[in-house]
Amino acid sequence: MPIKAILFGATGMVGEGVLHVALNHSSVESVLVIGRKPCGVSHPKLQELIHADFYNYSTIEDKLRGYHACFFCLGVTSIGKSEDDYRRITYDLTMAAASALSRLNSGMTFCYISGTGTDSTEKGRSMWARVKGKTENDLAKLPFKTTYAFRPGYIKPIKGLRHAFAASKFIGLFYPVVKFFFAKYVCTLEELGLAMIHSASTGYPQRILENKDIRKLAYEK
Repeated sequence: MPIKAILFGATGMVGEGVLHVALNHSSVESVLVIGRKPCGVSHPKLQELIHADFYNYSTIEDKLRGYHACFFCLGVTSIGKSEDDYRRITYDLTMAAASALSRLNSGMTFCYISGTGTDSTEKGRSMWARVKGKTENDLAKLPFKTTYAFRPGYIKPIKGLRHAFAASKFIGLFYPVVKFFFAKYVCTLEELGLAMIHSASTGYPQRILENKDIRKLAYEK
């Protein structure tokens, strides 16, 4: 069945890349981007919904029904933030969107961008890892068809896209070497996008996907 997907975070590096892969994938019928501002992309498969309050979706629920997948690519750094602030931006915001979508689309696959080192026990020393771990754990409790937590480390950007960080572009020049020595911690943005699409179309035996799982699923048909 062709995939109708909702995507959050299209103005960031990861979201822009996943959107690019999705729009060019034959299994994806359409993508609805939800954002606070236009993503600047034009494509026959693309629709945009500008929404100001990412903690409340009651006013747009009628536009969120009938979707097979959500690619949730929103994220911020924890640097300079208190745990309460980071939790609100990371956990509360994600759960608000996911809770609304799980009520409206019980057959949906929810794909969440987490990160290498996330703490599933929620008890470790790293604040960001605890918050991400709780987010992963509580997403799994929602009544979706299934949820997947993607844990990329370094992500090689897709050439030609606008929102890649300068440091990511520079490291990407040496990606074959980086992958050879640090394969456990790296993947490409194209692989991440493909893995998210394939998780919605064919599934994966593990709910949490580390970098090696992302690369494996990316090339499965």
